[in-house]
Amino acid sequence: MPLPMTPLPSDASALRALGRRGFLMGSALGATAVLGALASVSQAASAAGGAPARRMPVIFIGHGSPMNALADNGFTRRLAAWGRELPRPTAILSVSAHWLSSGATGVGVQARPRTIHDFGGFPQALHDIDYPAPGHPALAREAAAAVKQSPVVATEQWGLDHGTWTVLRHLYPKADVPVFQLSIDYDKPAAFHYAVGRDLAALRDKGVLVMGSGNVVHNLRATDRGTPDGPAASRPWAQSFDDAVKAALAGRDDRALIGYERLAGASTAVATPDHYFPFLYALGAAGAGERAKTVHEGFQSGTLSMRCVQFG
Repeated sequence: MPLPMTPLPSDASALRALGRRGFLMGSALGATAVLGALASVSQAASAAGGAPARRMPVIFIGHGSPMNALADNGFTRRLAAWGRELPRPTAILSVSAHWLSSGATGVGVQARPRTIHDFGGFPQALHDIDYPAPGHPALAREAAAAVKQSPVVATEQWGLDHGTWTVLRHLYPKADVPVFQLSIDYDKPAAFHYAVGRDLAALRDKGVLVMGSGNVVHNLRATDRGTPDGPAASRPWAQSFDDAVKAALAGRDDRALIGYERLAGASTAVATPDHYFPFLYALGAAGAGERAKTVHEGFQSGTLSMRCVQFG
């Protein structure tokens, strides 16, 4: 059955005004299509550089505006350095805030996922970017099998949206690490997304880097256009929520992070949970004893937390 299209979160008018459009197209692959995709596995593995399978870290990235793909700033420079610090993955599983599904979870099994320019109103240079990373159909199907919370639908009808490629362009600029995406079933509560992250943890031992990409604070209606980056630029409620997340992470209080609605400033900081949910996948995939390392923190435009963390 095809994955149905979903409506945008409740702040859809603000998202459109800022040049972001969200959509979902998906369909289940038939057996023939899956077998054809699997034929490219050796090519994808070769592109990965023959990296040994080892337990990989889990990361979460606050991706902010698509313009970060073109920017040279503290955030993008930190991403570039982070990419050099991380062990080389066999593949990257990305859970992006920009692939929302309804009633099912999707996984991309393309041999060559397309670069999706899921935004409008930005410079042509941004639309011209192609991130030609290969996919990894075999590991994508393993990811689908690993999820026990609900069935996962294999599809070739998505690709790499800007929540994925705008950050990978800095982390892995050669686009030589295979990448596949997992969708967020927007009908499900926070605890479900955390539990799916738990299921995905097994892939870490196969050399898969599990990456969540969103923003723990994300409110486009309240965005301050043109404000400088850094903590001083944040709105008080945005900083309060970001600080509460940081404190809960320090103590690995996963229960508090799953129940984020009770944290200070939550109703405004997480106006819609699409950008928060990817954080829960990363949190779930992290072992209970793994401390969270802050890789980057600060704000862009006052209401977008750029917090990035690593587990393991």
